[in-house]
Amino acid sequence: MTAAADLLLTNAEVHTLARPDETHEAVAVRDGRIVRVGDAYELDFLAGVDTRVVDCEGGVLLPGFIDAHTHLDVLGRRLVHADLSEAESRAEALDILQSRAEAVDAGDPVLGVGYDEHAWGERDYLTRADLDAVDAAGPVVAVREDLHVVSLDTTAVERYLPDPSADGVRRDAAGPTGVVVEEAAKTVLDALEPGADEMARLLRAAQDHATARGVTGVHDMIRRPQAARAYRDLARDGALSLRVRLNYWADHLDALQDAGLRTNHGDGLVRVGALKTYTDGSLGGRTARLSEPYADAPDERGEWVVDPAALQSLFEAAEAAGFQVAVHAIGDEAVDAVAEAFADGDSTARHRIEHAELASDATIDRLADAGAVASVQPNFHRWAGESGLYADRLGERWRETNRLRRLVDAGVPLAFGSDGMPLDPLYGVHRAVNAPTDAQGLGVTEALRAYTLGSAYAGFDEDRLGTVEPGKCADLVVLDDSPWERSGAIDDIDVTLTVVDGAVVYEADT
Repeated sequence: MTAAADLLLTNAEVHTLARPDETHEAVAVRDGRIVRVGDAYELDFLAGVDTRVVDCEGGVLLPGFIDAHTHLDVLGRRLVHADLSEAESRAEALDILQSRAEAVDAGDPVLGVGYDEHAWGERDYLTRADLDAVDAAGPVVAVREDLHVVSLDTTAVERYLPDPSADGVRRDAAGPTGVVVEEAAKTVLDALEPGADEMARLLRAAQDHATARGVTGVHDMIRRPQAARAYRDLARDGALSLRVRLNYWADHLDALQDAGLRTNHGDGLVRVGALKTYTDGSLGGRTARLSEPYADAPDERGEWVVDPAALQSLFEAAEAAGFQVAVHAIGDEAVDAVAEAFADGDSTARHRIEHAELASDATIDRLADAGAVASVQPNFHRWAGESGLYADRLGERWRETNRLRRLVDAGVPLAFGSDGMPLDPLYGVHRAVNAPTDAQGLGVTEALRAYTLGSAYAGFDEDRLGTVEPGKCADLVVLDDSPWERSGAIDDIDVTLTVVDGAVVYEADT
């Protein structure tokens, strides 16, 4: 006699994403695994006395979304501190910071995260003069959404910049402007790193935000070990509600080796992912490394965060230690350097290039030959178009950014993530499907697979995640409408149910 299901999701439009156009009506789950997918009438026989039966009311059921590149602690800071991504103007950003200043204890830092001056129709970052207008007893810090630019008031400059002449500290005739980039920005972020208890609080807030958007797994780029400890503690206490792959910063390599860790170590909800490193910065900060000058800064071509020779050495050491390597590269010269490093690597190791925003045809083909995974962010299309940030920085080269179709046609596996800009897979899918040019766009099924099976593949998880099939982990999401039927408004579709490892972790109010 067949055992009853623990969970039965019925009256659904189930898209397995395993085979083109394959649909069913119901899914049965037992012990955290999918046991049957099929006709609702037949699966009703698996309902027992203790089975939870969920009527999906005709909603679309998909494999859960896996965000292949995010920073949950940063999202947590936005949610817990001050969310500057909500600001529609410079003045509104300062108002948000002022409200935060009135809420913190006197002398504590006032932290805001996620501002984007381009969304305000401006080109200048927040400066020391701007932030000095915030009435605060402690330092005021505003982090740009790309994490490569940080803005400081005078108190923060004095507290967090021991060497105001260091690289990355922008200056004018009066001294530091309050704008810092790359290494100087990292110095500030390190000084504001939360302790263990605060980190757990941030991650709990972020995971609640994520699961409400159908995210069942993340590949988190963790800067400090507090995040790894917090995730494991949450998992131990039964408080972790999504799967996590820990992509450690490259400066953890020696410690990881000493601990006997390597990619795919671990079990349960937390596993070791890739070793993360950089080549360049960001287009927003004009620090992405380009082969030709910036359109709006003819004397600048960006900078190396890790130069090609150092990248090659790090890549060889990490691969020899058993690590998948994930390399941040945005400008075309940086993407070229990554393709060069990967060329002699293990083509089965699924090394990842993160972002790859500006890549030539020849380099895309080299990435395909190397077996590399392109971990890309379709929501970055928000900056494309004739009048977007990309056009400001690159001129007509904006058409060469984030060419998702070209990557797919070349045979480069795609893994979609958000980089937290914003963390919302349906927003990203919408941007991929409604891209500015054909070379930048994908079909609905392709985009959904990149956010599910593609991200699972990037994490060596395609045998247990990424599709709705018997034997796979029951990580599922239900939507209130069909992305195929509403392809022009996918970002308006709501998540009604999220399931991780067979447990309902989010259910919309009805």
